[in-house]
Amino acid sequence: MTSSELWSRATADRYDAEEGEMSSAAVLGPTLDFLAELAGDGRALEFAIGTGRVGVPLRERGVPVVGVELSEHMAGVLRRKIDEDRLPVTVGDMATTVVPGEFALVYLVYNTITNLLTQDEQVECFRNAARHLAPGGRFVIELGVPPLRFLPPGQVAVPFDVSERHLGFDTFDLVEQILVSHHFTRDGDDGGYRRGNSRHRYAWPAELDLMARIAGLGLERRVADWDGAPFTQDSTKHISVWRRPT
Repeated sequence: MTSSELWSRATADRYDAEEGEMSSAAVLGPTLDFLAELAGDGRALEFAIGTGRVGVPLRERGVPVVGVELSEHMAGVLRRKIDEDRLPVTVGDMATTVVPGEFALVYLVYNTITNLLTQDEQVECFRNAARHLAPGGRFVIELGVPPLRFLPPGQVAVPFDVSERHLGFDTFDLVEQILVSHHFTRDGDDGGYRRGNSRHRYAWPAELDLMARIAGLGLERRVADWDGAPFTQDSTKHISVWRRPT
């Protein structure tokens, strides 16, 4: 098992409700268009498929999808939506778990590679993607650009959400490239807040390109979002596509 933190049953059961915006048509539509085009007539493998936010509707579009998921509880929520015959899921980590067959597309969305807390494990994730890809197949990652430009000297925290029902901010260990996302979420209307946090290893686009090269993959495309906007120095995230040579 890798260093990824396990999602509990309680977290899995409320995940879809708390991430409702990420499941909206405005977010999912461009995501599915992008991935379906890359998959073509081939199969797709989603690392850290979670509750199936992307994998289930991609399968409904006609793309054969297989998933790998570390948390049995997250996989259990997915299984309420679609049966095993239509979308098989293997419980295991994304750095070492191997599933049968070759794929036209392997993908990781919504910053999930940062759940691997060491550089070595992130490299192994790239290698694992490469071993599943057919010649000419692609590996896709959606990942935020580390917001270190917002850190003035002496500051270690950056807010990413300040709303009526949620306060979120990240704190940074700049030596180990570890950020901790802190969440204060209002439960009900009694004024109480539920506190939670998760650890992540952030990585720069250039670092990921080197990981890809180690795995035998080459950068094919990098854009700022699923709509294909150009990636610039001001982009807050990137969608990167690496390809296995034919």
